Amino acid sequence: MPISDELKQAIRERARYVCEYCHSPERLSANRFTVDHVIPKSLGGSDELDNLALACRRCNERRYNFVAGIDPDTQEIVPIFNPRKQKWEEHFVWLNQGVVIEGTTPIGRATCLRLDLNDIRYPENDSIRETRRFWIQTGLHPPADDPCQA
Repeated sequence: MPISDELKQAIRERARYVCEYCHSPERLSANRFTVDHVIPKSLGGSDELDNLALACRRCNERRYNFVAGIDPDTQEIVPIFNPRKQKWEEHFVWLNQGVVIEGTTPIGRATCLRLDLNDIRYPENDSIRETRRFWIQTGLHPPADDPCQA
């Protein structure tokens, strides 16, 4: 059964209209963000509100049905960030005034790598980093409650 429009709106409001993984603002996207299953349906997850998260298309597509990733510092397999059970600010921090997301824990680092939250595979001027620079100029990024380092 498809997720109702009412449930989608509740998810958007709960997330304060930002992707729950990369904290990109939905209002700066050409498309509405998608509903992500934190525990994918293919792995037994449900359509219940406590298993759903707001995700930009980049994060949703890159997350696919992964629930774990590799911490690049320890090379250990760890769960990726779960926005229903964890707080973003406990695993991530913004660098360069909001251009780069840095994972501060094994979960944060593994999530940054698995979802390529900074588009490190792409040239600087053709990546989410360049887009974030533009968003910063608008004053709409990064979210005011997010931790930042210079």
